[in-house]
Amino acid sequence: MSRRSKPVKRIPSADPIYSSIDVSKFINRIMRRGKKSLAERIFYSTMTKIGERTKEKPLEIFKKAVHNATPLLEVKARRIGGSTYQVPIEVKSDRGFALSSSWLIEAAKKRGGKSFIDKLTHELIDASNGSGAACKKREDTHKMAEANKAFAHYRY
Repeated sequence: MSRRSKPVKRIPSADPIYSSIDVSKFINRIMRRGKKSLAERIFYSTMTKIGERTKEKPLEIFKKAVHNATPLLEVKARRIGGSTYQVPIEVKSDRGFALSSSWLIEAAKKRGGKSFIDKLTHELIDASNGSGAACKKREDTHKMAEANKAFAHYRY
């Protein structure tokens, strides 16, 4: 292990419209091949469609969707004495946001529909209601952690 000091954690600047760091992180996760303006256009178009469909504040729907898809527990493979155990560990808030945002985007990509904007709109609305593929993934992760609760004493 390196004896150097830990690297400084970089936090992206808040986005210009909602002035939220979480929105900025989500846009960066949507971005592919450095095309940030395209990712921003996709996200902001999604937010306007959410506002039109639900007649609520789109930022509140987004926060609720991310919160509903954020896992509290996950399993980590730990090798002990020649056998590998799935050890349940608690998820920190930064990792939880990263997992939920990537699950939301992944679920939106797998959805049927015409454009990615429509797919992401439907996935965020479903996740804010507690349904959708990203929330199902969270439930599956929690079930796996619950099933392997016997190995919790191997936690590190």
